[in-house]
Amino acid sequence: MEQRLLKKYDVAVPRYTSYPTAPNFQPGVTGKTYANWLGGVSRDDSVSLYFHVPFCAAMCWYCGCHTKVVNRYQPVSDYAATLAREVDLTADALASNPGVVHVHWGGGTPTMLSVDDFSHLMDTIQSRFRFTGQTDIAVEIDPRTLTRAMAAAMARAGVTRASLGVQDFNAHVQEAINRVQPYEVTKNAVDWLREVGINAINFDLMYGLPGQTTKDVARSVDLAHSLAPNRLALFGYAHVPWMKHHQKMIDTDALADGPGRMAQFEVAAQRLSALGYQAIGLDHFARPDDALSLAADEGRLRRNFQGYTTDEGQTLLGFGVSAIGSLTGGYVQNETAIGAYGRAVNAGRLPIVRGIEMTKDDRLRRAIIEQLMCGQDADLKALTAQFGMVETFAAEQVALAPLIDDGLAEFKAGVVRITEKGRPLMRMVAAVFDRYLETGAGRHSRAV
Repeated sequence: MEQRLLKKYDVAVPRYTSYPTAPNFQPGVTGKTYANWLGGVSRDDSVSLYFHVPFCAAMCWYCGCHTKVVNRYQPVSDYAATLAREVDLTADALASNPGVVHVHWGGGTPTMLSVDDFSHLMDTIQSRFRFTGQTDIAVEIDPRTLTRAMAAAMARAGVTRASLGVQDFNAHVQEAINRVQPYEVTKNAVDWLREVGINAINFDLMYGLPGQTTKDVARSVDLAHSLAPNRLALFGYAHVPWMKHHQKMIDTDALADGPGRMAQFEVAAQRLSALGYQAIGLDHFARPDDALSLAADEGRLRRNFQGYTTDEGQTLLGFGVSAIGSLTGGYVQNETAIGAYGRAVNAGRLPIVRGIEMTKDDRLRRAIIEQLMCGQDADLKALTAQFGMVETFAAEQVALAPLIDDGLAEFKAGVVRITEKGRPLMRMVAAVFDRYLETGAGRHSRAV
């Protein structure tokens, strides 16, 4: 990509895993609001569940997740018990028993849970929610903490997909981010998972890490490919030490600038394409026969807090500290401090601390942004009619003009389309339709 464009668009914008985005949530949405929304979920609705485990054995210095390091198991065990109580509270608030189509365990490190605690939680969840024969269950895994016994427990619990954090396979980069994870450790994890029948494997890779070069990124892609994952996500490192203080351990002089980051991304993307993976949206890649590729081809691709997904659930229920849920009425977020979260749940209260009630305009713009992020185009006329609104998008057309002039987008007959040239900067096109947007380093990651 041209240096001029990289410099011009190297600004802070959301990743648009939701709209409105989390910085716009307000404290006026409470547990009472959530209970009312839960009461409106019907048996015919399809529901997804997200479980957040906010613990790690060691802190990776690049991490932007909501997590903490523990050196003994008791806090994890106590948290697992609280999660089970929250499952009961939420299930009790539902007026019906909708079918669960997708379950996702994230963190932190879900595999910090013991085999017994994970198995008990899955039993509890399946006893309180109606699973279908097609329920997809995914778990994020740190290969350094996975054991053969946990892999077997996940298989018994019905886990269908595993997402392994890799980031980079080069020793000097791993040392620079405090995540030493030799190739053999990742290979063992993959072998254990496939041994028990969990064959859908995702890898997370990163670019823009300290000391990382285009050669390093290409080598990581090749080593990842040697383990035959079904999908890969290629995330850019977001350096926000004012928000995540452990990132102060990273040597900023070792970080690539905007053009350097884009060069790393382009090398990785080109290599993945050459190896037969299909580009999905902004930063995902999948085998052509994978469900994610098929969903993209058929216009069924979705985007939520876990990134690109085939999850077609109409409602997302979040469990655990900081977890976010999405319902017809709007978004809710749990307490972000473990202590406050535990006190609320153990007192019998839904632990909601903030959220946002969505307007009709919010829903229209969410649909536009999701379609741009997933399929690279959005029919403004059709969507406006679908939501029963009258909206000319006059201001947005003005804001689109420079993006069109730079060859990143097109606007014809009411349809906005992101070009292939504009794919790496699709967040900039989506941001045109964000009425809440306040750019700034303290709120969002860089677009490049």
